[in-house]
Amino acid sequence: MDGDNGPRMRTFRFAPSPNGPLHLGHAYSALLNADLAASCGGRLLVRMEDIDQERCQPAYEAAILADLDRLGLAYERPVRRQSEHFDDYRAALARLESMGLVYPAFLTRAEIRARTTKLDWPRDPDGAPLYPSDDRALPRAEAVARMASGVPYALRLRMDEAISRTGTLHFEETGAGPDGESGHLTAEPERWGDVILARKDTPTSYHLSVVVDDALQGVTDVVRGSDLFEATSVHRLLQALLGLDAPRYHHHRLIRDAEGRKLSKSDGDTGLSALMAAGAGPDEIRHRVGLPTVQPTPST
Repeated sequence: MDGDNGPRMRTFRFAPSPNGPLHLGHAYSALLNADLAASCGGRLLVRMEDIDQERCQPAYEAAILADLDRLGLAYERPVRRQSEHFDDYRAALARLESMGLVYPAFLTRAEIRARTTKLDWPRDPDGAPLYPSDDRALPRAEAVARMASGVPYALRLRMDEAISRTGTLHFEETGAGPDGESGHLTAEPERWGDVILARKDTPTSYHLSVVVDDALQGVTDVVRGSDLFEATSVHRLLQALLGLDAPRYHHHRLIRDAEGRKLSKSDGDTGLSALMAAGAGPDEIRHRVGLPTVQPTPST
């Protein structure tokens, strides 16, 4: 990961979606990124993952940035907004299309359910049935005509052909996966099947935009929740196909409620703004999420 001018400064990022208020889980991730960046004299970036234009709102973004400021995070400006960079994702998608690795998929959710009712139908790590390959055999002219007619569609990756191009891939994990995995790990993108890269009305997906953004922003260390560990295999595949550097990964524990459930943005009792409005300062928030109150200094 060294460039022509020597080692690159380590760069971390906190990348929330502005579709609701931050909770304690977000605070933990943001603070951990900040602490790790500070410990090595690195950079901290904030990115708004707002490709969902219906759910993501400017008011939520403003509230998120205000919360981060109240936590005392020192991050670089300006903040990158994905909604302002759709052309970057279109360019990456076009490159994959030029390799023959993308196809339009037209099955509705109901049709997918109807075709995947068998008990042994494979499912992805999130539990969703893998997409049937019905659309792959459509003549190009028919597929183009359907797309032009205005029917909904998604652009999916031909997973098996993509893997045949890259071969076996690995990634560096300095945190821990669901089973405690760390070190030099083997990516398993085939478990996800033909993942979505874009939709009719949205020129990118989370998987595509996140790898493009991390590369364009020079991110060297991706520190995020363990619920995204499995997605790393897809990200590693896309990085290889697009010729992008692979960052180090560190998947951290999730902050859970009293019943052991992962926190959600609808959990008012763990909402960061509400907690701080009630008098909880940065040290109290750090205590609640199990981080030391004294921030690290750069190592020499």
